[in-house]
Formats: sequence, structure tokens, C-alpha cells
Amino acid sequence: MRQFTVPQFIDVEDKIIGPITVRQFVILIVGGLFIFLEYKLSDITFFLFIGIPTALLFVIFAFVKINGVPFHYFLLNVGQTFKKPALRVWQRTSASFHRQEKADTSVQAAIAPYVARSMDKSHLSELALLIDTGGVYQGEGRGQDANFKLEI
Repeated sequence: MRQFTVPQFIDVEDKIIGPITVRQFVILIVGGLFIFLEYKLSDITFFLFIGIPTALLFVIFAFVKINGVPFHYFLLNVGQTFKKPALRVWQRTSASFHRQEKADTSVQAAIAPYVARSMDKSHLSELALLIDTGGVYQGEGRGQDANFKLEI
């Protein structure tokens, strides 16, 4: 029989520089490029006003995890939560109601022979004994042709 190695820790990201993963490294590189463009295209006071929030935003995207989920996935989940309704209510339409009525009548027709039987006290006690014995007791004079069989 051939043996195969099964990869483990497949949900752990690969680390390239110390504790920094590939995803974090790419996010920091893109953030550095944005900050460099802001530095080249603006004066120093405007750069400080815009560059610090930009750096903070990219650091948050790179390193912050909420409940073990990276921050960008968390933001996507928040967006989907606000886009979907919080409460879903099923409203029965008239077409589905009529289909359900047809299904109910077919079920009632199928069980009608069993429901129409009269149940007297001795018959009910015999059924209770049949259930209590787990189907071993078949009833008096009923043998294999019994109408009630217990299937376990």
C-alpha cells in the first residue's frame, strides 16, 4: 500500500521575512508606494496630513486580525451583513398555498384507510404491548398478516 504525506497547517500563511507573511509584505509594499506618491506630489505639511492616515490604514490592513480573520475579510463580511436583510420572513403566496393543499389531500388519501379504523380500548392496549415488546408480540391471532407491524 502506497503512503502519501498529508499536508498539515494548510491554513497557516507562509512567512517570508521573520513573522511577516507574503500578504502582509505585499500590502506594506503597496502602502509604501502610495506614501511615496503622496510625498512626491505634495508639500511636507499636506504630506503629513495625508501620509500618516494612509500609513495607519495600510498597517491596519496588514496586521490587524479580528476573531482570527484578516481585517480586509472582516470588512467584506461587514459589507455583506449590511447588504443582506437581518430578518428573513417567508410569505406564503397563493400558488404555493394551492400546491400545498394538493399535497395535503394526497397524503390524507394515503393514510385514510389507517385512520378510519375504530380504536377500542383492547385494541389500544394490544398496540401498546406491541410497542413495549419491540415488535416481538404480534397480537392475538394476528401472526404475519397483522396490519400493524413495528419497524425499528
